[in-house]
Amino acid sequence: MTVIMDFLSMRSASTLISPCVDTVNSRHALSNFCRDYMNAIKPVSGLYMIIKAVFSLLSEVGVEQAVLHRQHSLPHRPVIPLVAHMVDQNTSGTPAMTEREASRLDKFRQVLAGPNTDLEELRKLSWSGISRQVRPITWKLLSGYLPANAERRESTLQRKRQEYFGFIEQYYDSRNDEHHQDTYRQIHIDIPRTNPLIPLFQQASVQEIFERILFIWAIRHPASGYVQGINDLVTPFFVVYVFEYIEEEVENFNVSSLQEEVLRNIEADSFWCMSKLLDGIQDNYTFAQPGIQRKVKALEELVSRIDGMVHRHMQQYEVEYLQFAFRWMNNLLMRELPLRCTIRLWDTYQAEPEGFSHFHLYVCAAFLVRWRKEILEEKDFQGLMIMLQNLPTMHWGNEEVSVLLAEAYRLKFAFADAPNHYKR
Repeated sequence: MTVIMDFLSMRSASTLISPCVDTVNSRHALSNFCRDYMNAIKPVSGLYMIIKAVFSLLSEVGVEQAVLHRQHSLPHRPVIPLVAHMVDQNTSGTPAMTEREASRLDKFRQVLAGPNTDLEELRKLSWSGISRQVRPITWKLLSGYLPANAERRESTLQRKRQEYFGFIEQYYDSRNDEHHQDTYRQIHIDIPRTNPLIPLFQQASVQEIFERILFIWAIRHPASGYVQGINDLVTPFFVVYVFEYIEEEVENFNVSSLQEEVLRNIEADSFWCMSKLLDGIQDNYTFAQPGIQRKVKALEELVSRIDGMVHRHMQQYEVEYLQFAFRWMNNLLMRELPLRCTIRLWDTYQAEPEGFSHFHLYVCAAFLVRWRKEILEEKDFQGLMIMLQNLPTMHWGNEEVSVLLAEAYRLKFAFADAPNHYKR
């Protein structure tokens, strides 16, 4: 029991993974090790659920070489930006400002121009995507960070930005205190891993901003503290609010060229909007992450109903949903999609009631079934895990995300309001 309690007290999956990787140095051995260990601890249900998620991360280590082999065999496609203007383009790279987009931008500006913004009308417009030019103000309104009354917005911004930097003065120096050291150390480790392919996030000043945001949030939310995965959730807000001040592509943008006050505004706005998001899904990150466990179970039940063949195929090869979908819930699909697609997805999440906490489930179901053909072609546990953890979405754009969202909405409409809607 002491060993179990020591395990449950650990906050970082990396702490768990390292010893296992040291003792398991082949993919075949890794698979056997995972299954034997799972069977051994299955009677301890809470521990069993957490260990399954850890092994989903472990399997990424074991299958790395196989993934590289597969990537070499994929047909070559031109490289497109991970962020850049692709947030407002389709995969063909055509100019964003079509006649239709210009008309939509005018509608947004009309809704935003009034003294009191009609938030319901703004949500309707935003569901199908938000024009880059008005995305910063729209996200701030839909998240609840800014009031609908236009006259109150500037004073609200000033007050909230001052409040955030008051937290910095009050709490940030405590990051090296003994009882906060582990939290800060884990944040410091995770930040360089956040979107490592995008140069913007490798700049020291950006990483310092993220460290402050995450540490202050953790200190102010002791029920969960910092959990790996929360670091990803800062990035869409940061990118969108940088776009408020620049015209060029953001991937290689040097933030030191911005005025200090502008950078401080971006930091504070990102903190508050991330906080608003996390307020709705905090049980994803409290002890044992019960929110994620419930959502993964709901995903399994939903998929069993909408595509029994895919569900039975996963069962046949002993693939547990928690082994791949834990990350989908923990990171809101940010590890599965390019950042430009996440930003487009979040347009809809912020327009949809309980978008991050509830609609995301249907997006995950639609996302899984989207790969139906590829899933059914895999005939063993290892092949399925490699495929599910390395889905080929690098070249996705608005078109693919729109199709995914439409299917998710169809599923929600069909199942969400029915009694026992996940179960047969």
